[in-house]
Amino acid sequence: VQLEESGGGLVQHGASLRLSCKASISSFSSKVLGWFRQAPGKDREFLASIDWRDVSRYGWTVEGRFAISRDNAKNTVYLQMNSLKSEDTAVYYCAARSLKYLGPSDDSADYASWGRGTQVTVSS
Repeated sequence: VQLEESGGGLVQHGASLRLSCKASISSFSSKVLGWFRQAPGKDREFLASIDWRDVSRYGWTVEGRFAISRDNAKNTVYLQMNSLKSEDTAVYYCAARSLKYLGPSDDSADYASWGRGTQVTVSS
């Protein structure tokens, strides 16, 4: 099982960025994928989750600004981030639940596989 994030970088306040996560997992289309982030000195924070029916759930700090989507043909999940703020600066991780046909989850303990993360830095 391998998850690899990409698309991070340095952007200005108010900019947009799209993160991608390529997943080498079996039965990708039936799995729940999620995005989390962790800033220095802070706990890991839930951002968004999407299940096999394209049902999504968002963390309250990003709802309305971030959007999760998936492309099952490419085994890839995306996180579109708009109106970025300095407090969005963090390492962003994608994760996958191991069982099929589950619903979205905001609990990091529900995810068995994790990528190494990609850094997003928002300058003020």
